[in-house]
Amino acid sequence: MDQIFTLVYRELRVLAHRQLGRGRTSDTLSTTALVHEVYLKLAHNRGVSPNDRGHFFAVAARAMRQIVVDYARRRGAEKRGGGVRPEMLDDERVGIAAQVEEVLAVDTALTRLEALDARLGRIVELRFFAGLSVEETADALSTSETTVKRDWRKARAFLSRELGG
Repeated sequence: MDQIFTLVYRELRVLAHRQLGRGRTSDTLSTTALVHEVYLKLAHNRGVSPNDRGHFFAVAARAMRQIVVDYARRRGAEKRGGGVRPEMLDDERVGIAAQVEEVLAVDTALTRLEALDARLGRIVELRFFAGLSVEETADALSTSETTVKRDWRKARAFLSRELGG
């Protein structure tokens, strides 16, 4: 895993930057922190042995999703008190709460999508959470770009309906 991470570290930073650049997380989770969390998650999971580059990025995307969602859950717990005494809310904190709720809502909808069609779920994970392009997603899933585009449209329609937008 160390050798793989050394080879793809820059690419993972680009993916993490894309994910965090969407404004779905607080500024306390940095690109570097997200990539390092992915490394720790994958390094401690000895059962993960990527077959090829595409499989590695699929596994990394899953780990990135889990980390971002776990981070949002922790932020949500803080929002609900988390053992901290109450304080006045300001506009900035309200914005963070909305981002936390958005990440958790997307994760819940994505879990429902995965139950219906696992491939659609993987495509959303790769495109949304890892920020892969259509071409990179097709490579990671060993499928055609046309299939990824078609499935991406289906998945977005499902998520839009689930998220009420």
